[in-house]
Amino acid sequence: MKKYFAACALSLVLAAPAFSADTYTMDPEYTIPTFEVQHLGFTTQRGRFDKSEGKVMLDFAAKKGMVEFTVFTNSLDMGSQAWTIHVSSPGLFNVEQYPTMTFKSHDLVFEGNKVVAANGQFTLLGVTKPLTVTVDHFTCGTNPTNKKPMCAGNITATIKRSDFGMTKYIPTVSDEIKINVPVEAYKD
Repeated sequence: MKKYFAACALSLVLAAPAFSADTYTMDPEYTIPTFEVQHLGFTTQRGRFDKSEGKVMLDFAAKKGMVEFTVFTNSLDMGSQAWTIHVSSPGLFNVEQYPTMTFKSHDLVFEGNKVVAANGQFTLLGVTKPLTVTVDHFTCGTNPTNKKPMCAGNITATIKRSDFGMTKYIPTVSDEIKINVPVEAYKD
């Protein structure tokens, strides 16, 4: 009987998936979300958000992970005070009523040991929609300056702002917004 229980216990251990996830905290000094939008059909206007935070969990053996990322929209900077106030107003980012936007994913896409995409939920202006982001130049290693283990990559996505209720000035200002986020995250 002891051999039977020992065999059952061993089979459960062998059948259990290996889960050795590492958690990383995004460095807000080097994780600065930017966006660009076509303006009046003449130029590409760019803005950035100076405050963000997030966590990433990576399990390379299981090829799984998750990400939770928050952007503080009230940290918007368009490069000039008047332009920042205008883009922060109701009808656009409406930062007073919606001071954050978020991306959450439990579906990271791996190619080998590299994360190449994440399928998740993006919330802007209180509206949540599915969003897939692309990850380029994903790399993990030791930061040569501070010697801390880190993972990093460049995140890109394109959204239609009208999907989230941001319809002011369409089509004079493009419905399509390109999002770029360089992410550097340190192992906890």
